[in-house]
Amino acid sequence: MSDAVESGSEGRGRRARGGGGAARRAERTAVSHESARYITRAIPDFEILNDEALELIEHHAEIILEEVGVNFVENPAALERWRAAGADVRGERVHIPRGLARALCATAPARFTQHARNPERSVEIGGRNLVLAPVYGPPFVRTRDGGRRYATLEDFRNFVKLGYMSKWLHHSGGTVCEPTDVAVNKRHLDMLHAHMVLSDKPFMGSVTAPERAQDSVDMAGLLFGADFVRDNTVMTSLININSPMTFDGIMMGALEVYARNNQAAIISPFIVGGAMAPVGIAGTLVQVMVEIMAGVAYSQLVRKGAPVIAGAFVTSIDMNSGAPTFGTPEASKITYGAGQLVRRLGLPYRSAGAFCGSKLPDAQAAYESANSLNMGLMSGVNFMLHACGWLEGGLVASYEKWVMDADQLGILHSMAAGIDMSDNGLALDAIREVGPGGHYLGCAHTQANFKTAFWRSDLLDYKPFETWDEEGARDTEALAAIRVQRLLESYEQPPLDPAIAESLDAYVAQKKASEPDAFV
Repeated sequence: MSDAVESGSEGRGRRARGGGGAARRAERTAVSHESARYITRAIPDFEILNDEALELIEHHAEIILEEVGVNFVENPAALERWRAAGADVRGERVHIPRGLARALCATAPARFTQHARNPERSVEIGGRNLVLAPVYGPPFVRTRDGGRRYATLEDFRNFVKLGYMSKWLHHSGGTVCEPTDVAVNKRHLDMLHAHMVLSDKPFMGSVTAPERAQDSVDMAGLLFGADFVRDNTVMTSLININSPMTFDGIMMGALEVYARNNQAAIISPFIVGGAMAPVGIAGTLVQVMVEIMAGVAYSQLVRKGAPVIAGAFVTSIDMNSGAPTFGTPEASKITYGAGQLVRRLGLPYRSAGAFCGSKLPDAQAAYESANSLNMGLMSGVNFMLHACGWLEGGLVASYEKWVMDADQLGILHSMAAGIDMSDNGLALDAIREVGPGGHYLGCAHTQANFKTAFWRSDLLDYKPFETWDEEGARDTEALAAIRVQRLLESYEQPPLDPAIAESLDAYVAQKKASEPDAFV
């Protein structure tokens, strides 16, 4: 264990005892932004497959695992683990006997807590819960005034601030955009630092190399204390499978780091129907099951009981242009079916997001994103990455679409709550008071409930035409640009123990100084 990590453990001890005078003063004077608790569904999941269909898909997945196998490339240690577990390893191809992968998956937890540095922001992943996290991975950003350009570290920090201030967003995410002005081998340090310092919501670790995953664990040790990190999950990470059925050494190396350290991994096939999976929905679900079971099983070979989230990124292609499409019925059917299959494995489920192929935050973006968000709610997703900010097939993180999507996430909270069947919800007294021919505007029940009775947008315009016209006839993107500016201008950093902040600064500086910049 490094000296830096050990000093972080001491810092956590100081924080637990009150954090020192400076930290206490910061807590008293800090502006607190309202953040909704993660969603707990009071509504049923939509189930598109019957038991016979589910069993048929599972049966075919076992056939593929055993007869066709999966590739674990450039990872001799993974091949040895599989061989020791009873798999038939031929070169880099692993043939998994019927029942072995499912038995290994059974040791992963059905639900777990991801702790935030602010305990009030911690999230429970699994069960009936839904955690919303922002867009992940775009190399470009777009603003209404500046257009499309490469993302910078300033953009990254701005998105972390917007995520912290977004009421309906539960998670700070990971690579909310790719800061291309920072060296490839060092930018993960700046991204982690931003999540840890500029927000107090849960966040994701780096996966672009095993050593960067280890940096994530070490920095988390500074923030939370090494002992706390050893015994608790404080990070999730996105481990994409190279569909079809290939697990590369870099991603698996990162998975190994996180599993060994009791940190969560999202085991996620990258499904583009017609390109990386069959055009048929049932066949795609077979492949999804193969990849999920093999990936989750491997995490359990590294460490039995390591927390994982199983699921898939799902889209299809336009057969004329080859471009990915979003918000389609085929993607919805796969997402619904995968949710049923993952629940039968007893694992938390990841899928869906505010997906769209549009180049602008326009009507196409709104339609496709609404379809994808509602699908995610109804399919039983437990962790939704890309819940806001996604544009242009994931190539772009849009400032305006971020706040547009984040506003709409409030609808998911309201829908998931179901219908209030209490005495207050049934409103018998109100109906008696008003009677036939009256109105409810002034009755006691309305007066008692009007502030919370209906979901209210913080962005959309419901003013009369004349008022809207006088104020500049602004469309939704224009309103979103104004909201972005107001949020960033009003941002205040959440309090953090100065000793912890100093240790994080020192770690980043030392690691950056230890090697030359590399931009490839």
